[in-house]
Amino acid sequence: MERELLLKRISINPDVCFGKPCIRGTRIWVSLVVDSLADGVSETELLEVYPQLKIEDIRAALAYAAEMTRGHIIPIPLEATGT
Repeated sequence: MERELLLKRISINPDVCFGKPCIRGTRIWVSLVVDSLADGVSETELLEVYPQLKIEDIRAALAYAAEMTRGHIIPIPLEATGT
């Protein structure tokens, strides 16, 4: 699925979930999906816990997160090299 189509699955509404990006038609935050995946929760487990989600919604959350990293820098300490 094209990135543009995936991103249409994300909604931001100031009256829903404090304006946080959500999967369209739900109150499931994009950050919840991405955090869960980062914590090792599988796509299958997410789909079981949140039956209103579709696999395309998970991919949309990842696409949204990827787009956000293009515009925001998160400071991560550099590792010391052995030289």
